[in-house]
Amino acid sequence: QVQLVESGGGSVQPGGSLRLSCTASGAGLNYWNYHSLGWFRRTPENAREGIVCIGAPAGNIYYSGAVKGRFTVSEDKSNNTVTLEMNNLIPKDTGVYFCARGPHRYCGSHPLDPGDFSAWGQGTQVTVSM
Repeated sequence: QVQLVESGGGSVQPGGSLRLSCTASGAGLNYWNYHSLGWFRRTPENAREGIVCIGAPAGNIYYSGAVKGRFTVSEDKSNNTVTLEMNNLIPKDTGVYFCARGPHRYCGSHPLDPGDFSAWGQGTQVTVSM
C-alpha cells in the first residue's frame, strides 16, 4: 500500500524560505506519471486550504492565489518525490501542510476539493513568526 510521507517544514521568520517534500513510500517506479498530487494546509483556525496541485502531464500545475508567485512545486519522478519550495513566507502561511494523491493524472477543478484526494500524509508543521 502506498503511503505519502511529508518531510521538511519548521520555523522561520517572515521573508524566509522552507522546502517540503512528499515521497510515495511503497510505490512502484515513476508513480507520479500516473497520479496528480495536491498540497493542502490546515491553518491555526482549523481551516483546510488547497494550495498547489501538480499533475502528471508536463506543465499541469495549479497554484492558489494565496501562494502563487511565492511557492514552486516540482517532481523528481525517478524518486517518486514532489518538492514544494516556499519562499517569501508570511505569518498567514503558518499551518500543518499535507500532501495527498489526486483522483486523476491531471489537476482538475479549482479550487482544490480535499474530498477528491486520498492517501493523505501525516502532515508537517510550518510556522512563520518573528
